[in-house]
Amino acid sequence: MLSSTDHDKLQQIMQEHPETEELFNRIFKSHQMDISTISHEIRNPLTLVYSTLQLIESQHPEVLEFAHWSELHQDIEYMKLLLEDLSSYNNGERLDLAPLSTGSFFRRIALSFASSIIDTDIEFTSYIPEDLPVLSADSVKLRQALLNLLRNAADAVRTESPSQDQHDMPAHSPQISLSITADADLLHIEISDNGCGIAPEDQEHIFEPFITHKVDGTGLGLAITRRIIQAHHGTITLRSARYAGTVFILTLPIEKNS
Repeated sequence: MLSSTDHDKLQQIMQEHPETEELFNRIFKSHQMDISTISHEIRNPLTLVYSTLQLIESQHPEVLEFAHWSELHQDIEYMKLLLEDLSSYNNGERLDLAPLSTGSFFRRIALSFASSIIDTDIEFTSYIPEDLPVLSADSVKLRQALLNLLRNAADAVRTESPSQDQHDMPAHSPQISLSITADADLLHIEISDNGCGIAPEDQEHIFEPFITHKVDGTGLGLAITRRIIQAHHGTITLRSARYAGTVFILTLPIEKNS
């Protein structure tokens, strides 16, 4: 699997040697088709297995009391999630671009996320100006990328640090914020939380596939987000300290009217 450094080096090679770009593109497309085919072929029988389990439960409710039955369900659900995330990662660079009114787009995302945490004690704030520019973007994939980050933030503020007294941490309420600004060339997006933070030794690899510190995570969420943002010719970076929260900083280029 390519690391972020490998990816950047490959992009540089393709820029310096245009004659190799077509060959690399053919290799990438073939690789993507292979992954899509494998994911599709596994997902279909897995869905049938899951449906069969549900049928067994409806006809024989006593199986719910069997040892390891719930673990079987959890394993199948995890496999389904992994296949979905793998497909999303594989297709992250395939964009369906269209003009996007960013103001209303980000307000819908803020409303959707706020609705998802309404029954929690998380305080969510957003700053979305009225006069944001129109972007050329894939709204479905961009929405996926941003909600990935917001959901990660929600997980982070719910994660308790080991012994607050040991780290001399004051108690605080969980907080997440979304801030959108724009200048002449770039749209700036910041998603911040005051959660558990990311250890310095983990930050270098945080965007690589299959890197996760969640018990039930696939390790593809941030990799998918990075791939989507880079496909839009944008950037994504972070600032974080253990037990002091995290800020993800995204930029997206604003196309000038000719």
